[in-house]
Amino acid sequence: MICKIFAPGLVLFISLSPLAAREPQTAPPEKTAVRARALGIPFDGTPGKLNAITDVAGVEVGFTTLIEGEGKLEVGKGPVRTGVTAIVPRGHGSLNDPVYADTFSLNGNGEMTGTAWVEESGFLEGPVLITNTHS
Repeated sequence: MICKIFAPGLVLFISLSPLAAREPQTAPPEKTAVRARALGIPFDGTPGKLNAITDVAGVEVGFTTLIEGEGKLEVGKGPVRTGVTAIVPRGHGSLNDPVYADTFSLNGNGEMTGTAWVEESGFLEGPVLITNTHS
């Protein structure tokens, strides 16, 4: 997983791009995936109603996927297969309220922008954006 914390201008660009609104998830997904609990991995507590990060009060998640063009890849022309997921820990109405944070890099793969401030202060002061950099 690669997390990126972008400059506010980029976040603004993403939020102003013409995207179709999506209905909020109100039920667990129909596709059944094997969960850690089903494999016998113990966790404290019980899963929330949707067994999702959005079960945590105040957390908001949004995403968009771009699929444009077909055929063989031509650099600079396409086709395009990419996307971004935004996680706002305290909701979009509380973007200036920091949350405690830390960083972790699995196998040192990928770029993580903004980790110096998180490591120095212990706070995250904005959304977490997850994207694919290897597409």
